[in-house]
Amino acid sequence: MGAATGRRCRQTGGLNDVPALLFDLDGTLIHSDPLHAQVFAELLADHGRIIDEAYYLSHLHGRHNSAIFGDLLPDEDAQALSDQKEAMFRDRLGASVPATPGAVALLDHAAARGWPVAVVTNAPRANADAMLGAIGLGDRFSTVIIGGECSAGKPDPAPYLAALAQLGADPAKSLAFEDSPSGIRAAVGAGLFTYGIRSSLPGATLADAGAAACIDDFNDTALWDHLRRLEGHHP
Repeated sequence: MGAATGRRCRQTGGLNDVPALLFDLDGTLIHSDPLHAQVFAELLADHGRIIDEAYYLSHLHGRHNSAIFGDLLPDEDAQALSDQKEAMFRDRLGASVPATPGAVALLDHAAARGWPVAVVTNAPRANADAMLGAIGLGDRFSTVIIGGECSAGKPDPAPYLAALAQLGADPAKSLAFEDSPSGIRAAVGAGLFTYGIRSSLPGATLADAGAAACIDDFNDTALWDHLRRLEGHHP
């Protein structure tokens, strides 16, 4: 994977006349939320805070680690806890994990038509590399934008704006895929038609955050009908 392409969130000029597809990673290309919830629960329990997966989804999902640990363990070193949590996640991820159904077919469809693609994530780069490798998509994205390497992470639109600029993509012609309210707000703020992925949260929650449509995975017929319209085919 050409990770260095997205390392400094640099921006370039010029717009392509084709759609771009921009993907969140955690919960979008990989169903990683149960593992994140487990790791958070174990680490917080070591410090006397007990949570379950429902609490993770309602209070922690999509937030920055610094904010999470700052709120729950204000007397501890938030950065050290964040580093420990992400190392635990990588250790338990495993070398081979299924990608979200339909992801490979969608990337093949984009590649055959010359549509640029990017990953846009708040995950640390080490996590992004580990997850893309585990789902077998490490060589499919030459542009990987890391929120922590931009002027601001999601829910700020800065990571999506950086991805669009690097791809030379027109947001009015492009699509984003997100599973969290913070990610959806970031993508919508960048002017993108945003699909909410119902991997962990209900469609109503994603729609309330601004998702234009919600799908279970990348095999959804509504998505493929949309792609055909982007190609100029009309039902």
